[in-house]
Amino acid sequence: MIDINNESGQAADDKALVQLAHFALDALHIHPDAELSIVLVDEATMSAYHEKFLGEPGPTDVMSFPMDELRPGSPNTEPPLGVLGDIVLCPSVTERQAVQTGRTAQEEADYLLVHGLLHLLGFDHGEPAAKEVMFSVNDQIIEEWKKQRGTHDTDR
Repeated sequence: MIDINNESGQAADDKALVQLAHFALDALHIHPDAELSIVLVDEATMSAYHEKFLGEPGPTDVMSFPMDELRPGSPNTEPPLGVLGDIVLCPSVTERQAVQTGRTAQEEADYLLVHGLLHLLGFDHGEPAAKEVMFSVNDQIIEEWKKQRGTHDTDR
């Protein structure tokens, strides 16, 4: 079950984010009934979270708060079921960052959603080898998502 709550005051394509979350969970072999919460917040709220939980000033693009510490499954095992946790996105930061990455705001939000989901599943990018793995998986999921969506990206 995926819940999404937009508290940011900005328009966002909630449906597309939920669809991508389902797609990514399936790609990572997580049970379709695993619980995930996606929250979109304004910069003031994200700044407060960033300082409180990471000791860093200012807003960031995405934060993840894992619950049951689920890990990706595999095609030959029963997919893990539980509470994944919360992904917090800041659309205004995402929009600014999209310009720097050469993506649209939606593409950047998609990328960050998968990034946050990977953090919930234990991926990290603190060490070079771990970063390479995490970003590779992130890129692979996004590429498969784009292929599945085909020319229907505008239909979201």
